[in-house]
Amino acid sequence: MDAATLARTCADAMWADDATSRELGLQLISVEPGHAVLGMAVSGPMVNWHDTCHGGFIYLLADTAFGYACNSRNQRMVAQYCSISYLNPAQRGERLTAHAVERQLQGRSGIYDVAVTREDGTAIAEFRGHARAIAGSIVADAK
Repeated sequence: MDAATLARTCADAMWADDATSRELGLQLISVEPGHAVLGMAVSGPMVNWHDTCHGGFIYLLADTAFGYACNSRNQRMVAQYCSISYLNPAQRGERLTAHAVERQLQGRSGIYDVAVTREDGTAIAEFRGHARAIAGSIVADAK
């Protein structure tokens, strides 16, 4: 199986077990080795007392894109450290997109950057995740 097919196979297996993302209406747009793009519409329950999207939902979107990107090579990876900078608010009804990109992969460690934007390209947040490989694979017997 080529690397792109393996990445999609891993993503499909992860999505099947990802009740949180499905229940909250996240959309897996694309996945490639070391890259993932996810989308989310800001719904009413996601809005806080400032009438903007709660930062926890923006973090969830970025963290989920990070998870799909770092697990795209069929090696189980978990978050070791993550940080986020919120740049602009997101409003109810807006659609957000998280673009995760692998910056480094060395041995058991990886670094991933995730840009969260509105449809008009406005930056909402920048997220950096450090991943660590653990035992196991996403898809058994995938080659």
